[in-house]
This record gives sequence, C-alpha cells and structure tokens, in this order.
Amino acid sequence: MTPTLGLAPVREQLANGVTLIVTQTPTQPAVTISAAMSAGSLCDPIGAEGTAHLLSRLLDRAAGTRAADEVADVLDFHGVSPSITVSRHTTTVSCDCLAGDVEPVLGLVGDMLRAPACLDADVEIRRGQVMTGLREDEDSPSTRALDAVMPLLYGAHHPYGRATKGSPATVEPIERSELLDFHAARFAPDRLTLVLVGDITVSAAVAAATEACGGWRGQAAPLVSPPLLPPAPPVHRRLIIPMPAKSQADIVYGFTTIVRSDPAFYAYWVMNNVLGQYGIGGRLGQSIRERQGMAYYAGSMFEAGHIAGPLLVRAGVNAENVDRALESIDIEVAGLARDGATGQEVMRAKRYLCGAMPRSLETNAAIARFLQTAQQFDLGLDHDSRLPGLVDAVTVEAVAEAARRTLIPEQAAVVIAGPYEGS
Repeated sequence: MTPTLGLAPVREQLANGVTLIVTQTPTQPAVTISAAMSAGSLCDPIGAEGTAHLLSRLLDRAAGTRAADEVADVLDFHGVSPSITVSRHTTTVSCDCLAGDVEPVLGLVGDMLRAPACLDADVEIRRGQVMTGLREDEDSPSTRALDAVMPLLYGAHHPYGRATKGSPATVEPIERSELLDFHAARFAPDRLTLVLVGDITVSAAVAAATEACGGWRGQAAPLVSPPLLPPAPPVHRRLIIPMPAKSQADIVYGFTTIVRSDPAFYAYWVMNNVLGQYGIGGRLGQSIRERQGMAYYAGSMFEAGHIAGPLLVRAGVNAENVDRALESIDIEVAGLARDGATGQEVMRAKRYLCGAMPRSLETNAAIARFLQTAQQFDLGLDHDSRLPGLVDAVTVEAVAEAARRTLIPEQAAVVIAGPYEGS
C-alpha cells in the first residue's frame, strides 16, 4: 500500500484571473509565499536573450509607489529575503514571513510583479552584475558544457536552445524601454499563480491576495504558438570547448525525451534514477566513479516540460580520462537501452522515489514548489496523494521501453569543456 501525503490544497481564482492555491500548515507561525508568473526566458525576443533574467534582477528594486530604499526597508523590517528565479517558462518570487506579516509582504510581492520601475540607474547596476555573472560562467567548465549542450539538442534558435541568462552580447544592448515593453506584454494577472503555505486560513489568504493583486488589470500577449517541438536528433553531435588552464574536464551527454504530460513520465523518472541517480549515481556512478575511480562526479538528470525536455548525463573527470569516461557512458547507456533495468533495480528506484516524497515536502517552501509544479502542468490538486501510486505502478517493461526510445548513443549530443583537445 502506497503512502498518502495529503496536502489538501484549496484553489481559488480572483476576479482578475489570478490563481490562488492555499495549504494550511499551522505547526509554525510562518507562511511561504510563492508567486509564479508564466513568463520566462522562452518569451525573450530574438536577439535579446536574457531580457527575462535581467528584468527579474530589477523586481526587488523600485516597485509600485516605493523607491528602492523603501522596498529594502519593508523587507528588512519584516525579516524577509526574497528569492527571485527565472526558468524557461516562469519568473518566480518566493519568500518566507511570519504569519502576521503576510498582508504587507504579499502587497510588496504584488508590486514587484505588477509594477517594477526599472529605473535607469538600477538597470545599469543590475546589468553590470548580470554581465559579471555571465563572464564568471564563461570560466566554468561545467556551466559552459551544460549551456552548450542545449543548442546542440534543440537548435540555436529554439527556445530551449537559447541561453536562459543570455550572453554579454545580447544583454549589453537591452534598454529600459525594452524591459518595460517585455513586462507589459508578458506579465498579467491571468498569468500569475500565487501559492501560500503555512499558518493561514483560506479566507485570510483570499483576502490578502485580493488586497495585494485584486486591482491589477491587464492581459498578457499569447505565449509561443504553435507549440514548438524539438527536432528529431538524427546524428551524433560532439563539441569540444578547450579550456587548457582548468584542472578538470566536464562532460555533458544528452538526449531529448518527452513532455511532462506524457503518461510515460513516471517510467522515465524511474529509468533516470536507475541510470544516474540511485545511491551514489546509479549505474553511471557505480561504473565511472566507484569501480573505475576516474570521475569526481557522475550521474544524470531528467527534465520534462511543456516541450520535450532533456535527459543529461554529466561527469567531471581528469582530462586524461575523458575518452575512457565517454566509452563507459556509451556502454551504460547502450546497455540500459538494450537490456532494460533489472527487477531489483526498478524496485529499489521506486522505493527510493516514494520514500523520498514525504521528506521532500517537510517545509512550507518545498510544498509551495510542489504545488507550483502541479499547477503549471495541470497535475491536479490531489497530485501529492496520487504520486506514490503512479510511481509504484511503473513496470520493468515500461522502464525498458523508456530506455529503448531515448538512450541511443548514435543520437547523443556530447559536449566536453576543459583541458581536452580531442582524440
């Protein structure tokens, strides 16, 4: 019998289209606020990649009727440190506050998303910080390899192939007027999902959300249409990024997979756990790191989204071990595709994934992230209760089919960044 987590969230919709999801957890007098706008780097204008990311860095500056120092004063007074993140699909502001401070803090979060001022002085300061971060990324083999594999998989002009943070060449010319135009086109109440988790009732959450966001009017421009699918990967692609001054080479070895709504998602989740996550890194970690002792790290990651997402094998090795590591990855990938996973591997992976679910929802912030994902992909308010059963129902045959469909070494995109020149 699978466990039931039972978050029991309640969903409401404000008159202006804001979606509100509330879960009451009264064990601590605190509330997590998570405000996700359906506008991420996928919406960046062509040639202005990094627009969404740069805008996100300005949200906690002047906003609404508040100057930047007033915003900072409100945050400091309530002991709040907001986290602002941008993915390909969303811009999210999240923070924790005392239950008695929800109304003023939520009002400020609403202003950040509704009316960022993007003052010229702030734009230049934050642009400088973004540019510094981008140049630091250029000096990181792991970041270079991870960024470079996406255009190999999807194409340089596909939304998933474009850099989420942009590049120095695309961020430098972005003007204040372009940031404001982007905000006006993409940020609107009907694109906002507001999740409140903690010591707050549904009625109090509705009242606070209505006060903070109920007066917001507007409609966002349509998202990318028709849906963009990744191109079929017909051939093996390989890119070497020489970084001779580095001590380690980073390998990223990737495939495109499925959309999140595909019923095979849970089989892919289990398959990826067997390949590169279970224990110390699944089959990959056991082979490359433990048995052969030639990797600082080795494993895999799987991300399914609105567009078929990637499965990426990653490893960090000494440059002299790159060819051996790639050969070992080929062997493990091809072996799983050819033979599937054993019954014991599937059982262990499912047990691990189900056992980790309650632990992954121990904090209000973790619950809020889970509910945002469930809303984004229309998984249902009871997804937490159904999830263990969905994983438990995955069969050995379904895992084998997921591996067979995806893990084709001849169709992999491979990037090596570091002190390696090829062989």
